[in-house]
Parts: sequence; C-alpha cells; structure tokens
Amino acid sequence: MGYQPIENYGVIGDGNTVALVGLNGSIDFLCLPHFDSPTIFASLLDDKRGGFYSIRPVLQDMSTKQLYLPDTNVLLTRFLSEEGVGEITDFMPVEELNKGKELIRRVTTVRGQVKYKMCCQPRFNYGRSDFEIEKVSDKEIILSSKGDDKTKLRLQSSVALNTEEGAITAAFSLSSTETCDFILSYINGHDQPAKQELNDLVTNSLFTTVNFWKDWMGQSTYQGRWMEVVNRSALVLKLLSSHQYGSIIAAPTFSLPETIGEKRNWDYRYTWIRDASFTVYTLLRLGYGKEAGNFINWIEKRCKDIKENTRLGIMYSINGERQITESILDNFEGYKQSAPVRIGNDAYRQLQLDIYGELMDAIYLYNKYEERISHDFWKDMVKQINWLNDHWRDPDEGIWEVRGGKQHFLYSRLQCWVAFDRAIKLAKSRSFPFDPAWREQRDIIFESIYNDYWDEKKQAFMQYPGSSTVDASALLMPLIRFISPKDPKWMSTLKCIEKELVSDSLVYRYRPELAAPDGFVSHEGTFTMCTFWYVECLSRSGQLEKAQLYFEKMLGYANHLGLFSEQLGFRGEHLGNFPQAFSHLGLISAAFNLDKQLNNSRNKNVNHSI
Repeated sequence: MGYQPIENYGVIGDGNTVALVGLNGSIDFLCLPHFDSPTIFASLLDDKRGGFYSIRPVLQDMSTKQLYLPDTNVLLTRFLSEEGVGEITDFMPVEELNKGKELIRRVTTVRGQVKYKMCCQPRFNYGRSDFEIEKVSDKEIILSSKGDDKTKLRLQSSVALNTEEGAITAAFSLSSTETCDFILSYINGHDQPAKQELNDLVTNSLFTTVNFWKDWMGQSTYQGRWMEVVNRSALVLKLLSSHQYGSIIAAPTFSLPETIGEKRNWDYRYTWIRDASFTVYTLLRLGYGKEAGNFINWIEKRCKDIKENTRLGIMYSINGERQITESILDNFEGYKQSAPVRIGNDAYRQLQLDIYGELMDAIYLYNKYEERISHDFWKDMVKQINWLNDHWRDPDEGIWEVRGGKQHFLYSRLQCWVAFDRAIKLAKSRSFPFDPAWREQRDIIFESIYNDYWDEKKQAFMQYPGSSTVDASALLMPLIRFISPKDPKWMSTLKCIEKELVSDSLVYRYRPELAAPDGFVSHEGTFTMCTFWYVECLSRSGQLEKAQLYFEKMLGYANHLGLFSEQLGFRGEHLGNFPQAFSHLGLISAAFNLDKQLNNSRNKNVNHSI
C-alpha cells in the first residue's frame, strides 16, 4: 500500500489504546488491549508485513477529507467524487462507559450508489505470530493468535465476510443514506457478542460516545482565543491518559523516525515522569482535576513501591513496571525503511535529575488548587527530595536523553532548584516538617546557575558549563519562575537562542554539532514543543505582536485535524511519534498565557483611554 505521510493520520481511542486512521480510510496502527501491548495493525512501520484494516470506496477521481465531530474524538473520513460520496465514521467507545474494548467503523453513502471494499488483515504480536480464523457465521469471524500473546479478536459485520490468504474481506454496495457497520472487538476470556441488532448497537454507541466527549469538553475552563485548537489538544491529552491506571503516555506510537532513514526511532508508549507532570499542569489549568488526580494517585503508588535508598524511575509502563527493556523488531523494515524498529526503551536506566522538579511542581500545584495530598505521600516524597539532596551535583543524561555521555545540564540543574523550592513551599503551606538543608541546597543551586552556566562573552546561560551552545530547554527558565521574563540576563539569553536555534517561528532543541553528543549522526527537525515555549517566553516578556504572529504561524504546521507530532522536518513534514503529548500541552500553555497577556494589554489600553 505504500507509506502515507505521518501527518495524514487522525487518531481515535478509548482510554486504553489509540488507533491511527489514514486519509485513505486505512487503520495502519493499533495496539490491543493497551497502549503498550503488541500491535494488531502496524503497516505504518512495515507496509507489507505490519497489518492494516482498510475500507475504501471504488470511485474514480476521488478526493478525501477528514474531520472530527466538534469537541469529540469521533473521526469522519469522506470520499468525494462525481459518482458518489462515501463516509466512514470511526470511533472507540470509551472505557469509562464501556467495559469492552471495541473499534467501530460505520460506512455511509451520502450521495449516489457507491461500491466499497473492506480488508482486515491483522498481524498479531508485532507481526511475529501466526493466527487462526474461525468463521462463526457469514457475518462473524474470530481471529486467534497462535503466539504467546494469545490475543483473540471478533469481527462482526452487517454484510457478508470472506476469508482469503490471512485476511478478512468484504465487498458491498450502498445507495444514498444506507449504512454498513463493522465492530472489531478484543475478546477477554469468554466474552460473547451483544445480542442487540448491529445497526442499533452501533447507533446507540455512537451517540453515547459523542455525548461523552462533548460533556467532557464542556468541563474545560478555557474560554479564550484559539478555542478550537486548545480543545483539540485537550482531547489529545485525554486520549493519552489511561483510564485503568491513571498514567499518561508520551505518545501512542513507537519507532516513528525523527529523521527518515536514520536510527533515532524510539518507543514512546510509556509514562515519562517529566511529560506526565507537564500534562498535569495543563489539566489543572483547564479544570480537569479528576484526570490530574488520577495521575497523582498513580505516582503515589510508584513512590510507595520504592525501596529504601532507591530513587524514582524516569519512566514506567502504564501499569507501573519500571523495567522496559529495549529490543528490536527485525521483521519490520520501519517507516519508509527507517530501521531499527524499537520496542521498549532503555532510557529507563538513565539518570535524569529534572524529573524531581517537574513532579514536585505537579504535586505542589495539585495540593494548592485541587486536593491536599496525604501525609504518607508527603513522607514518600521527603525520601526522594532527601535523595536529591545528596545527588543533585551528579551529571545526568538530561531532558533530551542523550546516549553519548552524561553532563551537568542547565535544565537538570534548574529543575533541581524547582524540586527544593516547591517542596519547601508545599511543606510551609501544610506545616509539614522538612529538612532545613533543602533551603540551603536550593540557594546553592540558584547561585550555581548564575555563576557556572552564565557565559559573559555570549551573554547567555549555556547548555552546560563550558558548552559553546545554548539549549532550547532554557526557554523554561522564566516559565518555571526561576528568572523574570524581562530580566536583562534572560532577555540576552533569549536573543542568543533566537540567533542560534530559531528559524522563523520554528525552534531547534540545540545545535547537535556543538552540544552534548547523543550517539547518533543525523540532521534533526525542529521541536514543536520548543516553538510553543518560545512563544510563551515572547508573550511573558511583553513582545505580544511577535508572540501572536509566531503562535498563529505555528498552528499552520498542524495536520489537517490540528494534530502535532514531536518534530517538523525541513519541508514541514511531521517526524517522530504521533501525536505527541508534549507538543499539545505546549500549545495549550502558550495559548493560555498569550490570551491572558493580550487581555491584560487590552484592559490597560482601555483604562488609559478613559
């Protein structure tokens, strides 16, 4: 079938997992039953052996469009031609309302008489396991993996199904307003299909799902400019949140390359403490205390599991497993031959000191704005801050997870300061006891950043002491309230970042040829989240016209549905795993702050005119 651009996909999900649906009507990526389970469909990573689930009309000179039903994660794919117009409605009933795990596809002919072809070609266990096909009836088929995963699926249809060469197919024709339904279900134990008429079942499930998403979106407190893109980003973050566990994944895909044909291909289907903590800030800001609380409860369990004298992991599986051993799928060629295809992530072994600041800030904000944390949780966090008290001077791999050696990264040092600062503030607000040494360490770090990371010649805070480059992660310095957004030293640092890392409205994370090596040689794209950090720094420093221009230009790089991957390539193509939580929470934060600053500026002008 060939590879579609990454940006050609929409996403649907249920709080357990996410499926990627292409503009051509093909589902090319799906893990079942969870985000980090083996794939069922993965033609996104191998167009011949990965497996797919395609529905496509037989039309000449056809164009396609995709859209979400407003304020939902229900996706419509339309096929338009002079012969007729067809439409596929794709959705997954959410776990909060539906105990089963189902992917539902409704095909509708809007105009004319349209013929369709359906092909469901699963490839179990990352394409490594054979499977059996059992034909229960003309309209129901069960597929059973022969591998260790033991996965079983049921495909039900309102038209006759055929089996041929490891695939299930159907050919059918629909006239105007006629529909055809398909339900692909994950079989857990001895689950039986519902006895309700398929058409009624799908109709009821569709309305229930639409209402769920609209009700959830209606809880948002954001009422500012850019409502549509902020809402879409919030819906993405909800899709990446595990209903069962409360954990939040970084992205639903694995091994989508940061550079086509190169080796920076990572598995992001896990919970990074950093990414999830930033997501908590965003959820709290939008009024979603329940989802923020679910993650806080999840992290509290992880802290309870930590044995004496051990530290918090930087990342976990969605159910809290700490070891996520990395391996290579030799049977997949990779997206556009970008090998190796990795599952698991050996970065879990790394030391990334910044996670303590990000997590402590999330806990501090949750305690302040939502619900007071328990004393037991506080005692567990005290152990972690005490560990940091002894280790904040250690070199680490940092936010970019370099695999070429540790450094004393500025960003890690900044977040160590945040960890002590927020821990002290939380303790004072609750009258919790804390070690006075924390205040001393906080102040030492503060002085260290100004003394060791400031380059007098370049008039900027550098990536690490002695480095010859700045780092885009420094854009968080005013955002975490370490430095005033209008401080002269910050303004000169911002100018240096603009000179070295900014290309129009796009921002590189650092200059690889000058920065800490990551063990890989390739030209990387700009990082979407860094652009949104840059916009927020501009707005906080009072450069509102420039901030608004760059923000709105950046929105133009989203795909047709408002979704962002991790990076943008030289031609604006999306690179890396997709969609990326960090990109979307960065968008929300930038929009929120820019809207606030614009309102403040307008109110000042009104008052002056009066």
